[in-house]
Amino acid sequence: MSPLDTTTAPQPASRERKPMKSKSRSGRTAAAGALGALSCLLLAACGAADAAQETEAGRAAACAPYAAYRGHEGTTVSVLMTGNLDGVRLAQALRRFSDCTSIRIDIEGNTSVEDEVRKRAGTGNAPDLAIIAQPGLIAELVGSGDFKPAPDSVAKLAKENWAPGWLEYGSVDGTLYAVPYDSSVKSFVWYSPAALKKGGHAVPETWDEMMAVSEKIAASGGTPWCVGFESGGATGWPGTDWLEDVMLRVHGPEVYDQWVTHAIPFDDPKVVEAADLAAKVLKNDRYVRGGTAGIAEASFTKAGQPVLENRCTFYRMASFYAGNWPRGTKVAADGDVFAFQMPAVDPAKGKPALVASTFVGAFGDRPEVVAVQEYLASADFAGKRVAAGSWTTANNKVDLDLYTGDIDKLSAEIMRDPGTVVRFDASDMMPAAVGAGSFWTGMTDWVGGKGTKQVLAEIERSWP
Repeated sequence: MSPLDTTTAPQPASRERKPMKSKSRSGRTAAAGALGALSCLLLAACGAADAAQETEAGRAAACAPYAAYRGHEGTTVSVLMTGNLDGVRLAQALRRFSDCTSIRIDIEGNTSVEDEVRKRAGTGNAPDLAIIAQPGLIAELVGSGDFKPAPDSVAKLAKENWAPGWLEYGSVDGTLYAVPYDSSVKSFVWYSPAALKKGGHAVPETWDEMMAVSEKIAASGGTPWCVGFESGGATGWPGTDWLEDVMLRVHGPEVYDQWVTHAIPFDDPKVVEAADLAAKVLKNDRYVRGGTAGIAEASFTKAGQPVLENRCTFYRMASFYAGNWPRGTKVAADGDVFAFQMPAVDPAKGKPALVASTFVGAFGDRPEVVAVQEYLASADFAGKRVAAGSWTTANNKVDLDLYTGDIDKLSAEIMRDPGTVVRFDASDMMPAAVGAGSFWTGMTDWVGGKGTKQVLAEIERSWP
């Protein structure tokens, strides 16, 4: 029987700090408990069946790649992660590793990993490994005293498999603590290939081309954009992504970093300039389906659907939105719907991409924990997890042909392209009072009619 287990701890109803902003959260959490328990039974049964069918020589050959991780038989490593289908697929990707090393891996699902980690850090009840989404939380956990630096062997793998910029987000004061797990592209504009072609438009390659197409569509009586900011208690977060994308394109990564760290104030003239450019879409009633006054009430999960009926042409939303289209929708360049990378304002400055990622960090440093950390940082694990589906990584050693979805493959290509200017979601790195508070409400007020300078000044005053 496989020593790998997947469980989902019962949790009170709660909301993650950034609901749905990271990759593929939609529609999956509700069934997490049942799926987590079921995956344990299925994996155990499959492991037993595999063992019965394999010859001794065949098993030895299959387990040869895991020889370096052996020597810890009979041990258990706990992993805390978001409690949804990702846990089931992680279990699938780890099954052979667990069978061959006899390291039992207990995967605990939780609807609010960041809150749970904060509660358990420093109590002696922290998980061995945690998969967390917020770089700012990593520094906070380091301050708790029991979050461990990445072992040298893990750091070596990380440097081999990721571009340096990715590792900065998992580092504190130059020391690597957490290695990227999954990563996703947020700077996508969804569209209908057939509708765009029928209108005589090509996929825009620059910001000016995108706005020119928008104007042509509006002038002909169509609606170029769908926009929705409603997300329950997190209403407004899609607006933060819009402003972040435009800031990165207008002013480049250096100014973007200054804004994130508050080296320039939130209402700096550079931020005003970026907001004014975003306003050409978001505060333009000719461009937005239903008018800008309805943006705050339009659910972001449903707002993009009119693209399929040609009731709007573009919808800006992250790669996870591929899972929001109706069953049977073909997501491909020649399909019913696809996405292009939001174009640069100045192509000479590179191809900007706003990204999100989760990171694997450790509270334990036992040898078996290090062994699992090493494997999670390897190209072999990343390839197996990609093959399990609905997952993308910036690990540059993964064969792109393993991706089964066109949007996942495109995301991986963008993240690995040396010409891509990658920056992490700004609001996820800002203090919670801003990034998960005044920034959300400020963008909602802004599309509701408040002036740009007034909104940015109010957000600035909220900075701790």
